[in-house]
Amino acid sequence: MTARPPIVFGRRRLEGGRLEGEGGGVPASPVRVAAASSPVPAAPVAPAPPPRPPREILSGTATAPAAAIKEVRAICLAQLEPAAVAALPPERLAAEVERLIGAVATERRFQLNAIEQRALAAELVHDMVGLGPLETLLDDDSVTDIMVNGPNRTFVERGGKLALANVRFRDTGHLINICQRIAVAVGRRIDESSPMVDARLKDGSRVNIVFPPLALDGPYISIRKFGKHRIDFERLIEFGSMTRPVADLLKIASRIRLNIIISGGTGSGKTTLLNALSHQIDHGERIVTIEDAAELQLQQPHVVRMETRPANLEGRGEITQRDLMRNALRMRPDRIIVGEVRGSEAFDMLQAMNTGHDGSMSTIHANSARDALIRIENMVQMGNLGLPSHTIRTQIASAIDMVVQVARQRDGGRRIIQITELCGMEGEVILLNDIFSFEVEGEGSDGRIFGRYRASKARPAFQSRLDYFGLADAWKQVMEAA
Repeated sequence: MTARPPIVFGRRRLEGGRLEGEGGGVPASPVRVAAASSPVPAAPVAPAPPPRPPREILSGTATAPAAAIKEVRAICLAQLEPAAVAALPPERLAAEVERLIGAVATERRFQLNAIEQRALAAELVHDMVGLGPLETLLDDDSVTDIMVNGPNRTFVERGGKLALANVRFRDTGHLINICQRIAVAVGRRIDESSPMVDARLKDGSRVNIVFPPLALDGPYISIRKFGKHRIDFERLIEFGSMTRPVADLLKIASRIRLNIIISGGTGSGKTTLLNALSHQIDHGERIVTIEDAAELQLQQPHVVRMETRPANLEGRGEITQRDLMRNALRMRPDRIIVGEVRGSEAFDMLQAMNTGHDGSMSTIHANSARDALIRIENMVQMGNLGLPSHTIRTQIASAIDMVVQVARQRDGGRRIIQITELCGMEGEVILLNDIFSFEVEGEGSDGRIFGRYRASKARPAFQSRLDYFGLADAWKQVMEAA
């Protein structure tokens, strides 16, 4: 068996594991540490130190003095070799770092108990290969949003409600390092010259970072977490986001390849609903997705994912959603899914919907179905194409079949509050018909809102599509059940 390489503290190791110049030594470990420029002096023999004052008790756990923990952390970081750290899996790295912490604490005569050593080891591992204090929040499935307002204040959302988290960064520099690690991981940069960035984490969670000087209290991080478990219509029904008839209606709408826009405010569940809708797409279709920061979680085998690119340091090389939209039309897509329409790419999206790419989907920020159509019209005009309003509205009415409105209500729940179909034009106005609309009836003892969906019995404008796919009877049953 090959002998383990010893930890090197700048002194020669003697037989028996002792370090030169002292009777005891630090136990051997597979984690190599960099040789220090000057040896760490052995602790001088001195009379027994006076008794320590009582430690502060936090949450029932004795906490070592902050100065001791800070010194142990600095020594460990200085001695660990980056190449060896990167080569070890996190679980083994944590065990080895904990051994190193125990050795350093013993040598320096710091009184750290096993719980404190384990906590410090986890903190160091998170700082070296993770996202520091954010790792505990990212591992918490009950947390849906993480909002960092500088190094000392971090808020989380649980069950639709915001609360202050017991998480702090050591200082602003610590938080800056975490921000830059997130940006670099997706090939982007964040600094004073480029103080805003959209990024994503390994699990697909969406991240937005704002840097000083725009951020006055230190860097700001906003993380929209994606659950580890796939959310489909069944789970949305369990959450109270919709009823069974509403879910069945949306399944039919996806199967008959309606062009659907999901509208709502920030954090209302637009992307979650879009992912659930995408589960109804046939596995034999070629799907092209276009996003600013990739966050869609499609399960089909034939998915082509594309993401925008910001300009480089010279201000060149930017690739916008509109550029990707134009290119997607040459990639033989069956459906095009745009993560969020924000600008002049709305015109190219309407063009795609009108030229044989039925079943395309996208999201937009708006307060109602009517407002969503107005925003799309304004975005088309942002492209400076010189099209008259009547022409733009005619194209919108022809391209979009359905608008699904979602909202985060006062009880923190995210619900579908309106499903609207487009019925053509009458003069200069786009005609709309609310297939389903949610009516609030009251509030339960637990603070949860309850209500019912009011259904329209009118014949849908896409009846011919229902007949073509053989789902007219299924649609009729859904409306009767509602």
